[in-house]
Amino acid sequence: VLAEAAATVGLVEHCAELARAARTTGVPVVHCTAESRADGRGGNRNARLFMGVKRSSISLTPGSPHVEPPAEIGVEPSDLVLARIHGLGPMHDTQLDSVLRNLGVTTIVGVGVSLNIGMLNFAFDAVNLGYQFVMPTDAVVGVPPEYGEAVLKNTLSLVVTPTTTSAVVEAWKAT
Repeated sequence: VLAEAAATVGLVEHCAELARAARTTGVPVVHCTAESRADGRGGNRNARLFMGVKRSSISLTPGSPHVEPPAEIGVEPSDLVLARIHGLGPMHDTQLDSVLRNLGVTTIVGVGVSLNIGMLNFAFDAVNLGYQFVMPTDAVVGVPPEYGEAVLKNTLSLVVTPTTTSAVVEAWKAT
């Protein structure tokens, strides 16, 4: 369902456009992936979401296609890939905050899935840590899409800077 929603809005294409533009202008590209060991060790078990992932036929083990950034986005030698085996989002108790601070990052352009949990958690954690959070609304999605739109309008618009992929690309080109 989530993959279908992402395809409908062109999420991967927008993320790929942002990654290409970031690389061209020297903006760091950091891919935050979620994976799990085949035996589940170290992963969360304290919410229905995690148990659903465990029962899913989709493999999230390291190296499987479902944990790698899509080929359209790719991973270039200058990119960083940070995988986590626990948690709802990429900021809490991972290396992401330290890596971004070491890179001198103060603004995060956050894209991906899903507005239901992961991106919501990412934005809140980042803002709580003092980052400016920019969210291209055409490079995120929730399910059902109407719910994602409601989250953007009624919640995230209060803590992030909503924008579009093209506006971010143009801003980077202007610097």
